[in-house]
Amino acid sequence: MRLLLLFLTLPLFAADKDFNGRWNIEVPKEPRHRVWWLEVSGAGTPGIKGRFVGSPGGDMNDIPEIAVKNNTLEFVFTRPNYKGIYKATLIKGLLQGNFTVGGNPKSELTWTGHRAPVLKDKDDGKWKEGKPVDLFNGKDLQGWSAMVSGQDLGWQVKDGIMGNKASSNNLVSEQKFWNFKLHCEFRIGKDSNGGFGLRGRYEIQVIDDFGQPPDTHGTGALYSRTAASKNASRASGEWNTYDVTLIGRQVTVIVNGEKVIDKGEVEGLTAMAHDWNEAVPGPISVQGDHGPVEIRKLVITPLVR
Repeated sequence: MRLLLLFLTLPLFAADKDFNGRWNIEVPKEPRHRVWWLEVSGAGTPGIKGRFVGSPGGDMNDIPEIAVKNNTLEFVFTRPNYKGIYKATLIKGLLQGNFTVGGNPKSELTWTGHRAPVLKDKDDGKWKEGKPVDLFNGKDLQGWSAMVSGQDLGWQVKDGIMGNKASSNNLVSEQKFWNFKLHCEFRIGKDSNGGFGLRGRYEIQVIDDFGQPPDTHGTGALYSRTAASKNASRASGEWNTYDVTLIGRQVTVIVNGEKVIDKGEVEGLTAMAHDWNEAVPGPISVQGDHGPVEIRKLVITPLVR
């Protein structure tokens, strides 16, 4: 009887405030094999707010319409001729949700939100370089796979350079890494756009923006999150270098020898993310689904204690 009374006094549903926090979202049938990111704050109060990275775009956007009603989180993005509706409930600590366009069940995508982990590693000067790994051997695409299976790869190697045609597949390294330094040598064509995905989760932007002011979509930026302090890019057709250090959630970016992000804090996933589990090592990915990019060197050096 006492057990029955205890059961009857337990809450049947999660409290509204339990929706608060940052969530990494896996979407099993997302056509581009991307994952999403959500932050909720103020749930359980009139001041609820949210930020989101995911369908249909890729920016990190403030959520214009968000509420918790009847134990269900709901948020909506409305654009001309478009209404994206997201709903989720909390079940055993996970967000179990669905997304539809205009409420049309044929457009439905189901998704699961996992709480983003705390990453305790810091760039404190105590990390040592391990043995460098050549991710590109200069001959072929050994060690790489397509992000979206069943679609044309669109990459080839010629004269020691790997390159793609526009709107190709993204590449994903077979090896996975935790803390590391990444050295890239690349060039892009006029008006082209690409990126390097760190652990398959955080994109460092590549774009033809020589001479433009820096912003969160510019050269060397942590895409849609942290702008470079200056635009250190070279003109299209010229070779550029990136030297990127990632330790825990701290990222440092050096573009053509100039430090443009210094131990910047990575809040969460970016648009290019395809691996939601931030608590484990992840691959390096190379964006090919925008414009053409050529790469002649891609070396990763693991960092260890």
